[in-house]
Amino acid sequence: MNPSTIIGMLASLILLVSVLFFTAESASSFFDPASLTIVVTGTIAATFISYPMKEVLRVIKLVALVFRRENTYTRDDIKELVQMSRLWFQGNIKDVDEALARTKNPFLRNGIQLVIANTSEQEIIDTLRWRIARVKARERAEAQIFRTMASYSAAFGMIGTLVGLVNMLFVMDAGSLDTIGPQMAVALLTTFYGILLGNILFKPIAVKLERRTEERLIAMNMVLEGVSMMSKRRPPSFIEDTLKSFAAQFDDEIRDGGAPPAARKK
Repeated sequence: MNPSTIIGMLASLILLVSVLFFTAESASSFFDPASLTIVVTGTIAATFISYPMKEVLRVIKLVALVFRRENTYTRDDIKELVQMSRLWFQGNIKDVDEALARTKNPFLRNGIQLVIANTSEQEIIDTLRWRIARVKARERAEAQIFRTMASYSAAFGMIGTLVGLVNMLFVMDAGSLDTIGPQMAVALLTTFYGILLGNILFKPIAVKLERRTEERLIAMNMVLEGVSMMSKRRPPSFIEDTLKSFAAQFDDEIRDGGAPPAARKK
C-alpha cells in the first residue's frame, strides 16, 4: 500500500468526521440522496460522453495504482544494464541474449536488442524517445480523465443547486419550512458534494498519477542514456557511474553545507 495515499485518506476522513459531528446538530443533515445522485450520476454520464469506453473502464485500474506502492526498480535496471554492457563489451552476444530473456523491463529489453542488432545510435535514440513520448502522452491523458471528472463534479454541483433553488421558488407560496427545507438542502448539498469529490478524490488522484508518470519518465530516460553509451562501447564502469548519478536523490552537488569541523581545523 502507498503510505502517502493512506495518510491522505485518513486525514480526509478526519476532516469529514469533524464536519459532520462538530459543526452540525445532526450528522444526517449532511446526507441527501438526491444531491449525491445528481453529482455522481452526472459526473459519470459526462465522463462516458467525453471519453471512449476503453479509457473510462481503465479508471478502476488507475485508482488501484494510487493505493499501490509504486516501485520504479531503478537500481535493478542499472544493475542489469551494466551487466549486459559488460557482456557486450567482452563480445559475449549469447550471454547478452540470455540476460535479455530474464529482464522484466520491456523498454530496457528493446534498447539492448537494438544495440546487439548493430542499429545506429541515432536510430536507437529516436526509437526509444518515441516510446517515451508515447508513454508520456498516454499516462497524462489518463490523469486528465480525473481532472475532467473533478470539473464535471463541480459543474453538476452547481446544476443541482439551480435545481434546488428552482424547486424552492415553486413551493415558497406554501410558506412552510417543512416544504422549503428539503429543496434548500438539495440546493446547498449538491455544491458541497461536487466540490468535495473534486478536491478530495478526483484531483488528488490526477496529481498522483502525474507524479508517477514523471518518475517513470526519469527512469526511462536513464535507460535511454545507458543504452546510448552502450552503443558507443563506453566502458561498463563509466556507464555504471553515469547511471548511478541518475539514481542519486536529494544530493546537492554544488553546496554540501561546508566541510566537517575536523577538516576545518586542519
